[in-house]
Amino acid sequence: MNKRIYLSSPHMGDQEFAFVKEAFETNWIAPVGPHVDAFEKEFCELTGSPHSVALSSGTAAIHLALILLNVQQGDEVICSSFTFAASANPIVYQGATPVFVDSETATWNMDAAFLEEAIQGRIKNGKIPKAVILTHLYGQSADIDSILDVCKKYNIPLIEDAAESVGAYYKGKHTGTLGEFGVFSFNGNKIITTSSGGMLVSDNEELIKKAKFLSTQARDAAPHYQHSHIGYNYRLSNVLAGVGRGQLLVLKDRVKARRANFEFYKKELGALPGIEFMPEADFGRSNRWLTCFSIEPSELGVTREMIRLALESENIEARPVWKPLHLQPIFKDYPYYGSCVAEDLFDKSLCLPSGSNLSREDLRRVVNIIHKVYPVK
Repeated sequence: MNKRIYLSSPHMGDQEFAFVKEAFETNWIAPVGPHVDAFEKEFCELTGSPHSVALSSGTAAIHLALILLNVQQGDEVICSSFTFAASANPIVYQGATPVFVDSETATWNMDAAFLEEAIQGRIKNGKIPKAVILTHLYGQSADIDSILDVCKKYNIPLIEDAAESVGAYYKGKHTGTLGEFGVFSFNGNKIITTSSGGMLVSDNEELIKKAKFLSTQARDAAPHYQHSHIGYNYRLSNVLAGVGRGQLLVLKDRVKARRANFEFYKKELGALPGIEFMPEADFGRSNRWLTCFSIEPSELGVTREMIRLALESENIEARPVWKPLHLQPIFKDYPYYGSCVAEDLFDKSLCLPSGSNLSREDLRRVVNIIHKVYPVK
């Protein structure tokens, strides 16, 4: 059996271990310490956001953003439908109702027209949504200006879920820095990783201070343990922050490698009948976290599932794109606004192995198998 090719495996550089070793040597093994402070500072320098707090996950970051926006039981929060469940789970943690919005075809991200339709529909129903959670899918920036215009028109704060878009830009600005909050993930499959981890950023210093307070069990300023608020154990450890500092040093190389993967696949597969790769809008620069393409099965009868199974039979991991959240069993009864763009993409689209540590030989294996799926003319 050939070696396993994974969808997106961790890719360590030369400096991560040195930072971790330093944490051990100085005994900073707690969820506080110099690496945590430095990681937050260096992440702000990367993104241009003035304030940040390092957390245990991107999910924790979304949860704290909703708490700080005072989302409560019975409220409604609008969310991209075409995303991972972690984008919407924190809405339910707060006892609020997710309202899902469809994608547009240019970027596969939230459609501003459907967003406005959803807001007007909820207002007509008696409730103004408390927040909008916009996902930048697979490292591709959404058209943020059009989304922000709608949010500002109805005075609704925007949370950018940039979990998949570290190193991606919109009109020269880093994704996650244009809304009230930006949320990032450093999970093991992301473009850079701390094993698990996340970051919450904002222009609002006071809100980030409150996020740090809540993420460390909301301990009051007293010599004993005193608590006047419900807190959370959401802070990133100093050891993992050291991994993150090392990963930031190689981020540009990781983006370059993933974009090269995309270009290789597009060159080798782009001429096959029915295949269309995820577009890159001219207003942004994607990090190409995962290379995705859709395939029209009416052309020669080849489907994305046929390709996925052919790859799996050769020990290569590929995965269908996210199943839209309004189709998930846990979310199927919540409101949805759209025209089935995300549903159509889910039916036809596949994520190919995209790690920055893949060799040209690995990529060639993937391509050769896909070519074999197609019937000989």
